[in-house]
Amino acid sequence: MNKNLSLYIHLPWCIKKCPYCDFNSHAVIGDIPEEAYVDCLLEDFNSHLTSIEGRQISSVFFGGGTPSLFSAESLNRLLKTLQSSIEFSSDCEITLEANPGTVEQTRFKHYFEIGVNRISLGIQSFQADKLKALGRIHNDIEAHTAIDAVKKSGFINFNIDLMHGLPNQTSEESLNDIAQAINHKPTHLSWYQLTIEPNTYFYKHTPTLPNENTLESIEIEGLGLLEKNNYQRYEISAYSLPGKQSQHNKNYWLFGDYLGIGAGAHSKLTVNSKITRHWNHKSPHSYMKKNELFISNTIEIKEPDIIFEFMLNALRLFEPVSFELFEQKTGLNRNVLKIPFELAVKKGLLKNESFIETTDLGKKFLNDLCRIFIQ
Repeated sequence: MNKNLSLYIHLPWCIKKCPYCDFNSHAVIGDIPEEAYVDCLLEDFNSHLTSIEGRQISSVFFGGGTPSLFSAESLNRLLKTLQSSIEFSSDCEITLEANPGTVEQTRFKHYFEIGVNRISLGIQSFQADKLKALGRIHNDIEAHTAIDAVKKSGFINFNIDLMHGLPNQTSEESLNDIAQAINHKPTHLSWYQLTIEPNTYFYKHTPTLPNENTLESIEIEGLGLLEKNNYQRYEISAYSLPGKQSQHNKNYWLFGDYLGIGAGAHSKLTVNSKITRHWNHKSPHSYMKKNELFISNTIEIKEPDIIFEFMLNALRLFEPVSFELFEQKTGLNRNVLKIPFELAVKKGLLKNESFIETTDLGKKFLNDLCRIFIQ
């Protein structure tokens, strides 16, 4: 078993629910119960101490919602208490998601001082009309100001989230977004296409989106611009400068273990050679109820699903994955992959049979490739 363990901490509140968002986020009504929620997070974490004994935290990710709505004081109490309960690796990556609302920008310095060493900024676009269409609470000027504030606060390692395929977006507008992001010299870019998800406002009221030809042009030209500026694509939607890949997200893609605490948080843990997943109650109110379990559901993953889930994640990476890693993470012999693997190679979706890596065709038809490994 790998000693390293990632920790995901869900802070579910945000100022306003965006029309495309299908995450477990809840618009703030009144004051956020920071102190009470941190108490629940710590109690939630402590309930798992037996199952994670002997392991160390290699990455922490504060996700949401809008985690930067929480004060540095509350997050510091949480981090310090966690560090007294379990070992953090010496190079532990601690990421906090933030939105560029002006009320939050003075907090970046304080987050840096308490040990957060990576910020992920939800910029999405640098164009005022596109931000308005997406329901964002910041404008283009605030987007630039927030990035400057992050850098001035001491953060060397930071990510910018950008979307493309936005309502009525042209190829030129999308490339302009990438160019403006690159000018800020982030160490990491998450660049992904807007998708319309069920249970969102956009699903019921779908805006006019770019056609397939425009989307293809955006992707081809955008990839060229990123590559020209030394951003290496290491996952479907992730680009980094050399040596600056997201260690937390990469752990997911390599089927590593992670513990999720907070309302709606998911976990995947290997204990005594059994791989289990569990989900917490989604509603902050339900999660914070006294005298109730935080977990709403737990399942043990059996062999067919283990194979599919490993491949579903690993095939997103743009670098080879070894069969040794497959055996290490799943506890299965590589021979269980033989028949579907040979079929995928024959179809031109995987490169060869000595390691796991998609071809250009496989990347284009990733869903079809993943379905080959459903048993």
